[in-house]
Amino acid sequence: MISHLVPPHIAAIEPYPPGKPIEELERELGITNSIKLASNENPLGPSPRALEAVREKLTGLHRYPDGSAFYLRRRIAEKLNVPMEGVVLGNGSNEIIELVIRTLIRSGLEVIIPNPSFLVYQLAVQTVGGTVVAVPLKNFTIDLDGVLKAVTERTRLIFINNPNNPTGTVLSEKSFRNFFQKLPSDVALVIDEAYIEFTPPQSTFNGLNFVNSQGPWVVTTRTFSKAYGLAGLRVGYGVMDPQLASFLHRVRQPFNVSTLAQAAALAALDDDDFLERSRAVVQEGLEFLYRGLDALGVRYLRTHTNFFLIAVPVDAKKVYEAMLHEGVIIRAMNAYGLDRYVRINVGLPEENERFLRAFAKVLEQFDQ
Repeated sequence: MISHLVPPHIAAIEPYPPGKPIEELERELGITNSIKLASNENPLGPSPRALEAVREKLTGLHRYPDGSAFYLRRRIAEKLNVPMEGVVLGNGSNEIIELVIRTLIRSGLEVIIPNPSFLVYQLAVQTVGGTVVAVPLKNFTIDLDGVLKAVTERTRLIFINNPNNPTGTVLSEKSFRNFFQKLPSDVALVIDEAYIEFTPPQSTFNGLNFVNSQGPWVVTTRTFSKAYGLAGLRVGYGVMDPQLASFLHRVRQPFNVSTLAQAAALAALDDDDFLERSRAVVQEGLEFLYRGLDALGVRYLRTHTNFFLIAVPVDAKKVYEAMLHEGVIIRAMNAYGLDRYVRINVGLPEENERFLRAFAKVLEQFDQ
Protein backbone atom coordinates (compact mmCIF):
# COMPACT_ATOMS: atom_id res chain seq x y z
CA MET A 1 0.00 0.00 0.00
CA ILE A 2 1.37 3.35 -1.04
CA SER A 3 -1.03 5.29 1.19
CA HIS A 4 1.43 5.35 4.09
CA LEU A 5 3.74 7.51 1.94
CA VAL A 6 1.07 10.14 1.31
CA PRO A 7 0.62 12.99 3.83
CA PRO A 8 -2.85 13.08 5.44
CA HIS A 9 -3.69 16.51 4.00
CA ILE A 10 -3.13 15.12 0.47
CA ALA A 11 -5.01 11.87 1.10
CA ALA A 12 -8.02 13.88 2.32
CA ILE A 13 -8.42 15.78 -0.97
CA GLU A 14 -11.43 14.98 -3.14
CA PRO A 15 -10.27 15.48 -6.75
CA TYR A 16 -11.93 18.09 -8.96
CA PRO A 17 -14.73 16.24 -10.81
CA PRO A 18 -13.88 16.26 -14.53
CA GLY A 19 -16.45 15.59 -17.21
CA LYS A 20 -16.14 12.91 -19.87
CA PRO A 21 -15.32 13.83 -23.48
CA ILE A 22 -18.42 14.43 -25.55
CA GLU A 23 -17.40 11.63 -27.93
CA GLU A 24 -17.24 9.10 -25.09
CA LEU A 25 -20.62 10.13 -23.70
CA GLU A 26 -22.19 9.77 -27.12
CA ARG A 27 -20.67 6.30 -27.51
CA GLU A 28 -21.85 5.14 -24.10
CA LEU A 29 -25.39 6.48 -24.46
CA GLY A 30 -25.86 5.78 -28.14
CA ILE A 31 -26.62 9.41 -29.01
CA THR A 32 -25.28 11.81 -31.63
CA ASN A 33 -24.96 15.57 -32.07
CA SER A 34 -24.95 16.29 -28.35
CA ILE A 35 -24.36 19.81 -27.05
CA LYS A 36 -22.35 20.91 -24.03
CA LEU A 37 -23.59 23.70 -21.77
CA ALA A 38 -21.70 22.59 -18.67
CA SER A 39 -18.36 24.41 -18.53
CA ASN A 40 -19.18 28.09 -19.09
CA GLU A 41 -17.38 28.11 -22.43
CA ASN A 42 -17.78 30.64 -25.24
CA PRO A 43 -20.40 29.33 -27.69
CA LEU A 44 -18.83 31.27 -30.57
CA GLY A 45 -15.58 29.34 -30.31
CA PRO A 46 -12.17 31.04 -30.23
CA SER A 47 -11.35 34.52 -31.39
CA PRO A 48 -10.66 34.45 -35.17
CA ARG A 49 -7.55 36.55 -34.65
CA ALA A 50 -6.33 34.02 -32.13
CA LEU A 51 -6.78 31.17 -34.62
CA GLU A 52 -4.78 33.05 -37.24
CA ALA A 53 -2.00 33.73 -34.73
CA VAL A 54 -1.84 30.05 -33.75
CA ARG A 55 -1.47 28.97 -37.38
CA GLU A 56 1.44 31.34 -37.85
CA LYS A 57 3.30 29.81 -34.89
CA LEU A 58 2.92 26.14 -35.78
CA THR A 59 6.26 25.83 -37.56
CA GLY A 60 8.13 26.99 -34.46
CA LEU A 61 6.95 24.30 -32.06
CA HIS A 62 10.44 22.79 -31.78
CA ARG A 63 11.45 25.89 -29.80
CA TYR A 64 10.70 26.45 -26.13
CA PRO A 65 8.14 29.16 -25.32
CA ASP A 66 9.24 32.60 -24.17
CA GLY A 67 9.58 31.90 -20.46
CA SER A 68 8.90 35.53 -19.57
CA ALA A 69 5.88 35.85 -21.93
CA PHE A 70 7.32 39.30 -22.65
CA TYR A 71 5.04 40.46 -25.46
CA LEU A 72 1.80 39.22 -23.89
CA ARG A 73 2.64 40.65 -20.48
CA ARG A 74 3.60 43.97 -22.06
CA ARG A 75 0.32 44.18 -24.01
CA ILE A 76 -1.77 43.26 -20.96
CA ALA A 77 0.01 45.98 -18.99
CA GLU A 78 -0.61 48.54 -21.75
CA LYS A 79 -4.26 47.60 -22.16
CA LEU A 80 -5.02 47.64 -18.44
CA ASN A 81 -2.68 50.51 -17.52
CA VAL A 82 -0.77 48.51 -14.92
CA PRO A 83 2.97 47.92 -14.41
CA MET A 84 4.27 45.10 -16.59
CA GLU A 85 6.37 43.88 -13.63
CA GLY A 86 3.13 43.17 -11.79
CA VAL A 87 1.67 40.87 -14.47
CA VAL A 88 2.18 37.12 -14.00
CA LEU A 89 1.07 34.63 -16.67
CA GLY A 90 -0.35 31.23 -15.85
CA ASN A 91 -1.61 27.98 -17.33
CA GLY A 92 -5.11 29.40 -16.96
CA SER A 93 -5.97 31.69 -14.06
CA ASN A 94 -6.12 28.43 -12.06
CA GLU A 95 -2.36 28.41 -11.95
CA ILE A 96 -2.17 31.98 -10.65
CA ILE A 97 -4.48 30.94 -7.82
CA GLU A 98 -2.24 27.98 -7.05
CA LEU A 99 0.94 30.09 -7.25
CA VAL A 100 -0.44 32.59 -4.74
CA ILE A 101 -1.35 29.78 -2.36
CA ARG A 102 1.99 28.00 -2.74
CA THR A 103 3.83 31.26 -2.18
CA LEU A 104 1.93 32.47 0.88
CA ILE A 105 0.34 29.52 2.67
CA ARG A 106 1.76 26.77 4.85
CA SER A 107 0.45 24.51 7.57
CA GLY A 108 -1.15 26.46 10.41
CA LEU A 109 -2.28 29.39 8.25
CA GLU A 110 -5.88 30.04 7.23
CA VAL A 111 -7.49 30.89 3.90
CA ILE A 112 -11.01 32.29 3.80
CA ILE A 113 -13.19 31.28 0.86
CA PRO A 114 -16.86 31.93 0.09
CA ASN A 115 -19.00 28.80 0.03
CA PRO A 116 -20.05 27.78 -2.53
CA SER A 117 -17.50 29.24 -4.89
CA PHE A 118 -14.84 27.98 -7.30
CA LEU A 119 -13.84 24.50 -6.13
CA VAL A 120 -10.15 24.92 -6.98
CA TYR A 121 -9.62 27.34 -4.06
CA GLN A 122 -10.20 24.66 -1.46
CA LEU A 123 -8.31 21.97 -3.36
CA ALA A 124 -5.24 24.16 -3.79
CA VAL A 125 -5.17 25.18 -0.12
CA GLN A 126 -5.39 21.54 0.94
CA THR A 127 -2.37 20.59 -1.18
CA VAL A 128 -0.10 22.83 0.92
CA GLY A 129 -1.62 21.84 4.26
CA GLY A 130 -3.38 25.16 4.88
CA THR A 131 -6.69 25.49 6.69
CA VAL A 132 -9.80 26.41 4.72
CA VAL A 133 -12.29 28.68 6.48
CA ALA A 134 -15.53 28.55 4.49
CA VAL A 135 -18.00 31.44 4.83
CA PRO A 136 -21.52 30.62 3.58
CA LEU A 137 -23.06 32.85 0.96
CA LYS A 138 -25.95 35.09 1.92
CA ASN A 139 -28.80 35.10 -0.58
CA PHE A 140 -26.44 33.46 -3.09
CA THR A 141 -24.01 36.39 -2.75
CA ILE A 142 -20.66 36.58 -0.97
CA ASP A 143 -21.23 37.65 2.64
CA LEU A 144 -18.57 40.31 3.15
CA ASP A 145 -19.52 40.87 6.79
CA GLY A 146 -19.20 37.15 7.36
CA VAL A 147 -15.77 37.17 5.75
CA LEU A 148 -14.62 40.00 8.03
CA LYS A 149 -15.84 38.12 11.11
CA ALA A 150 -13.88 35.05 10.02
CA VAL A 151 -10.53 36.88 9.93
CA THR A 152 -8.11 35.84 12.68
CA GLU A 153 -4.41 36.33 13.37
CA ARG A 154 -3.81 33.15 11.32
CA THR A 155 -5.59 34.49 8.22
CA ARG A 156 -3.15 35.08 5.36
CA LEU A 157 -5.34 34.92 2.28
CA ILE A 158 -8.94 35.66 1.27
CA PHE A 159 -10.68 34.76 -2.00
CA ILE A 160 -13.39 36.92 -3.51
CA ASN A 161 -14.87 35.46 -6.70
CA ASN A 162 -16.61 38.29 -8.57
CA PRO A 163 -18.82 37.38 -10.40
CA ASN A 164 -19.12 34.36 -8.16
CA ASN A 165 -19.08 30.89 -9.67
CA PRO A 166 -21.51 29.10 -9.52
CA THR A 167 -24.11 31.71 -8.54
CA GLY A 168 -23.32 34.49 -11.05
CA THR A 169 -23.85 37.21 -8.43
CA VAL A 170 -21.67 40.30 -8.01
CA LEU A 171 -20.74 42.73 -5.26
CA SER A 172 -21.40 46.45 -5.42
CA GLU A 173 -18.42 48.79 -5.46
CA LYS A 174 -19.64 50.54 -2.31
CA SER A 175 -19.97 47.32 -0.30
CA PHE A 176 -16.63 46.00 -1.47
CA ARG A 177 -14.77 49.23 -0.77
CA ASN A 178 -16.23 49.35 2.73
CA PHE A 179 -15.14 45.73 3.25
CA PHE A 180 -11.66 46.37 1.86
CA GLN A 181 -11.03 49.32 4.19
CA LYS A 182 -11.72 47.12 7.21
CA LEU A 183 -9.28 44.35 6.28
CA PRO A 184 -6.01 44.06 8.22
CA SER A 185 -2.96 45.13 6.24
CA ASP A 186 -1.09 41.85 6.67
CA VAL A 187 -3.41 39.70 4.54
CA ALA A 188 -3.52 39.01 0.82
CA LEU A 189 -6.73 39.17 -1.19
CA VAL A 190 -7.33 37.37 -4.48
CA ILE A 191 -10.10 38.94 -6.56
CA ASP A 192 -10.98 36.28 -9.12
CA GLU A 193 -12.50 38.01 -12.16
CA ALA A 194 -12.64 35.08 -14.58
CA TYR A 195 -16.01 36.26 -15.92
CA ILE A 196 -15.67 40.03 -15.54
CA GLU A 197 -15.74 40.69 -19.31
CA PHE A 198 -19.40 39.63 -19.38
CA THR A 199 -20.38 41.99 -16.56
CA PRO A 200 -21.53 45.57 -17.24
CA PRO A 201 -19.01 47.89 -15.52
CA GLN A 202 -21.72 49.77 -13.64
CA SER A 203 -22.86 46.53 -11.97
CA THR A 204 -19.79 45.97 -9.81
CA PHE A 205 -16.27 47.08 -8.93
CA ASN A 206 -13.04 46.61 -10.89
CA GLY A 207 -10.45 44.62 -8.95
CA LEU A 208 -7.60 46.36 -10.78
CA ASN A 209 -8.43 49.57 -8.90
CA PHE A 210 -7.27 47.92 -5.67
CA VAL A 211 -4.06 46.31 -6.89
CA ASN A 212 -1.73 49.17 -5.95
CA SER A 213 -2.56 48.70 -2.26
CA GLN A 214 0.44 47.47 -0.26
CA GLY A 215 -1.60 45.85 2.46
CA PRO A 216 -4.04 44.32 2.09
CA TRP A 217 -2.07 42.88 -0.86
CA VAL A 218 -4.36 42.38 -3.87
CA VAL A 219 -4.08 39.93 -6.74
CA THR A 220 -6.66 40.26 -9.50
CA THR A 221 -6.90 37.16 -11.70
CA ARG A 222 -8.39 37.00 -15.17
CA THR A 223 -8.50 34.45 -17.98
CA PHE A 224 -8.66 34.06 -21.74
CA SER A 225 -10.74 30.88 -21.36
CA LYS A 226 -14.20 32.42 -21.24
CA ALA A 227 -14.88 35.66 -23.10
CA TYR A 228 -12.01 35.10 -25.56
CA GLY A 229 -12.82 31.44 -26.22
CA LEU A 230 -9.36 30.00 -25.48
CA ALA A 231 -10.21 27.46 -22.77
CA GLY A 232 -8.34 24.67 -24.59
CA LEU A 233 -5.07 26.62 -24.65
CA ARG A 234 -5.03 27.37 -20.90
CA VAL A 235 -3.82 30.92 -20.47
CA GLY A 236 -4.69 33.40 -17.73
CA TYR A 237 -2.96 36.08 -15.72
CA GLY A 238 -2.74 37.84 -12.41
CA VAL A 239 -2.16 41.54 -11.79
CA MET A 240 -0.50 42.48 -8.52
CA ASP A 241 2.16 44.62 -6.88
CA PRO A 242 5.53 43.90 -8.54
CA GLN A 243 6.98 42.93 -5.15
CA LEU A 244 4.47 40.10 -4.81
CA ALA A 245 4.88 39.15 -8.48
CA SER A 246 8.60 38.64 -7.93
CA PHE A 247 7.85 35.93 -5.36
CA LEU A 248 5.32 34.17 -7.61
CA HIS A 249 7.97 34.02 -10.35
CA ARG A 250 10.22 32.09 -7.95
CA VAL A 251 7.53 29.43 -7.60
CA ARG A 252 6.31 29.43 -11.21
CA GLN A 253 7.58 26.85 -13.71
CA PRO A 254 9.80 28.58 -16.31
CA PHE A 255 7.76 27.55 -19.39
CA ASN A 256 4.27 27.44 -17.93
CA VAL A 257 2.45 29.09 -20.87
CA SER A 258 2.92 27.52 -24.29
CA THR A 259 3.97 29.30 -27.46
CA LEU A 260 0.53 28.80 -29.02
CA ALA A 261 -1.26 30.05 -25.91
CA GLN A 262 0.84 33.19 -25.76
CA ALA A 263 0.30 33.95 -29.46
CA ALA A 264 -3.45 33.31 -29.29
CA ALA A 265 -3.94 35.41 -26.17
CA LEU A 266 -1.92 38.29 -27.59
CA ALA A 267 -4.10 38.35 -30.70
CA ALA A 268 -7.37 37.83 -28.82
CA LEU A 269 -6.65 40.68 -26.44
CA ASP A 270 -7.16 43.18 -29.25
CA ASP A 271 -10.03 41.39 -30.98
CA ASP A 272 -12.63 43.86 -29.72
CA ASP A 273 -15.19 42.88 -32.36
CA PHE A 274 -15.17 39.27 -31.18
CA LEU A 275 -15.46 40.31 -27.54
CA GLU A 276 -18.49 42.47 -28.30
CA ARG A 277 -20.14 39.67 -30.29
CA SER A 278 -19.53 37.30 -27.39
CA ARG A 279 -21.18 39.68 -24.96
CA ALA A 280 -24.14 40.20 -27.28
CA VAL A 281 -24.69 36.46 -27.82
CA VAL A 282 -24.63 35.90 -24.07
CA GLN A 283 -27.06 38.71 -23.28
CA GLU A 284 -29.52 37.74 -25.99
CA GLY A 285 -29.23 34.09 -24.97
CA LEU A 286 -29.90 34.86 -21.32
CA GLU A 287 -33.07 36.77 -22.10
CA PHE A 288 -34.29 33.94 -24.33
CA LEU A 289 -33.56 31.30 -21.69
CA TYR A 290 -35.17 33.38 -18.93
CA ARG A 291 -38.36 33.71 -20.98
CA GLY A 292 -38.39 30.00 -21.70
CA LEU A 293 -37.92 29.03 -18.06
CA ASP A 294 -40.56 31.54 -16.98
CA ALA A 295 -42.99 29.85 -19.36
CA LEU A 296 -42.16 26.50 -17.72
CA GLY A 297 -42.68 27.94 -14.24
CA VAL A 298 -39.10 27.12 -13.26
CA ARG A 299 -37.12 29.13 -10.69
CA TYR A 300 -33.65 30.35 -11.61
CA LEU A 301 -31.10 32.87 -10.42
CA ARG A 302 -30.48 35.88 -12.67
CA THR A 303 -26.82 36.26 -13.45
CA HIS A 304 -24.16 38.86 -14.25
CA THR A 305 -22.17 36.49 -16.44
CA ASN A 306 -22.57 33.76 -19.08
CA PHE A 307 -23.94 31.00 -16.81
CA PHE A 308 -26.71 30.70 -14.25
CA LEU A 309 -28.33 28.36 -11.73
CA ILE A 310 -31.66 26.64 -12.28
CA ALA A 311 -33.70 25.04 -9.48
CA VAL A 312 -34.83 21.45 -10.11
CA PRO A 313 -37.51 19.38 -8.34
CA VAL A 314 -35.29 16.35 -7.62
CA ASP A 315 -31.63 15.62 -6.94
CA ALA A 316 -29.57 17.49 -9.54
CA LYS A 317 -27.64 14.37 -10.55
CA LYS A 318 -30.88 12.76 -11.71
CA VAL A 319 -31.67 15.76 -13.91
CA TYR A 320 -28.10 15.72 -15.23
CA GLU A 321 -28.37 12.04 -16.19
CA ALA A 322 -31.77 12.52 -17.82
CA MET A 323 -30.49 15.48 -19.83
CA LEU A 324 -27.53 13.39 -21.00
CA HIS A 325 -29.93 10.95 -22.60
CA GLU A 326 -31.41 13.91 -24.47
CA GLY A 327 -27.94 14.80 -25.74
CA VAL A 328 -27.58 17.92 -23.58
CA ILE A 329 -24.66 18.12 -21.16
CA ILE A 330 -25.26 20.39 -18.15
CA ARG A 331 -23.67 20.62 -14.69
CA ALA A 332 -25.20 19.18 -11.53
CA MET A 333 -24.31 21.35 -8.55
CA ASN A 334 -24.06 18.60 -5.92
CA ALA A 335 -20.29 19.11 -5.55
CA TYR A 336 -21.04 22.72 -4.55
CA GLY A 337 -23.59 21.72 -1.93
CA LEU A 338 -26.50 22.78 -4.14
CA ASP A 339 -28.22 19.43 -4.58
CA ARG A 340 -31.38 20.90 -6.11
CA TYR A 341 -29.70 23.11 -8.70
CA VAL A 342 -28.13 22.64 -12.10
CA ARG A 343 -25.94 25.16 -13.89
CA ILE A 344 -25.90 25.92 -17.59
CA ASN A 345 -24.01 28.38 -19.73
CA VAL A 346 -25.51 30.26 -22.64
CA GLY A 347 -25.09 28.49 -25.98
CA LEU A 348 -25.80 29.42 -29.55
CA PRO A 349 -29.48 30.21 -30.29
CA GLU A 350 -30.17 26.70 -31.60
CA GLU A 351 -28.46 25.18 -28.54
CA ASN A 352 -30.54 27.30 -26.18
CA GLU A 353 -33.70 26.17 -27.96
CA ARG A 354 -32.64 22.53 -27.74
CA PHE A 355 -31.90 22.90 -24.03
CA LEU A 356 -35.38 24.25 -23.31
CA ARG A 357 -37.06 21.45 -25.28
CA ALA A 358 -34.99 18.79 -23.52
CA PHE A 359 -35.44 20.38 -20.10
CA ALA A 360 -39.21 20.56 -20.49
CA LYS A 361 -39.26 16.88 -21.47
CA VAL A 362 -37.10 15.90 -18.49
CA LEU A 363 -39.23 17.88 -16.05
CA GLU A 364 -42.30 16.02 -17.27
CA GLN A 365 -40.59 12.73 -16.38
CA PHE A 366 -40.11 13.84 -12.78
CA ASP A 367 -43.63 15.26 -12.47
CA GLN A 368 -45.13 11.82 -13.08
